[in-house]
Amino acid sequence: MIFLVVDTSPTMRRIVKNSLKALGYTKVIEANDGHEAIVKLHSESIDFVITEWNMPGLDGLELTTIIRSDENWNKLPVLLISSRALKEDILTAMKAKVSNY
Repeated sequence: MIFLVVDTSPTMRRIVKNSLKALGYTKVIEANDGHEAIVKLHSESIDFVITEWNMPGLDGLELTTIIRSDENWNKLPVLLISSRALKEDILTAMKAKVSNY
């Protein structure tokens, strides 16, 4: 399984990557933001996307919307990571069809 980890923070990408490695997943591709993630989705065979919500430019919620609207990617699991914990934020994420929050 190949994961795409999207976050502007290199530290957070490393934390997620190390967590995946601890679970036995070693194939991880990184993207600095949503725009770079789209490029990676076009050029790599991705099985699972883990993305931060709060990113400049194309944020994780917008990335999820793009993924869900593309027939090549719309079945990809998307885990949206965020410190946003308000009920409204969670509902917004679910409406965008994230796989989990």
